[in-house]
Amino acid sequence: MKASELRDRSDDGLRELEQQLEGELFRLKMQHQTGQLQETSRLEETRRDIARIKTILTEREQES
Repeated sequence: MKASELRDRSDDGLRELEQQLEGELFRLKMQHQTGQLQETSRLEETRRDIARIKTILTEREQES
C-alpha cells in the first residue's frame, strides 16, 4: 500500500486499517511458524504497511 493512498484516509480509517493489519500479521506469523505460509514476503509487506500507518498518524498528531 502506498503512503499517498493512506494519506487520503481519515484518522479513524487509518486506525481501523491498522487493527486489521495487526490481525493479519498475527495470522501470517502463525502460518509461518507452522510452515504453511508460501509467500513470506507478505510478512515484511504487512509490517511496513503498519509502520506507514503509524508514521502518518504520528505526523498528524504533531501537526495539531
